[in-house]
Amino acid sequence: MIQDNDPIDQLDDDSEPDNLSEREMGPQPVAALMEKHKLKPHDLVAVSKLQLTHKMVSRACKGRKLSRRVQFKVLYALNEAAQQEYKLRDLFTY
Repeated sequence: MIQDNDPIDQLDDDSEPDNLSEREMGPQPVAALMEKHKLKPHDLVAVSKLQLTHKMVSRACKGRKLSRRVQFKVLYALNEAAQQEYKLRDLFTY
């Protein structure tokens, strides 16, 4: 039986479910830092001693909310690749 008041039907074409918008944090400073040091996602993956993937780095730059563990993986890799000592607050705004 089909219900007339299905919540999915109430969404506009432009709107997103709440849980998706809560995970999208907007562009993050990590992207600007990588550009400043002329680094690509592959550079961070290659230098990382931890299990860091291209997808993790890409999501970090785009602003997808990451777990604290993944944030630290990105931080350690960026510090190693850029030969700098950035803090977590320098990379992420959330």
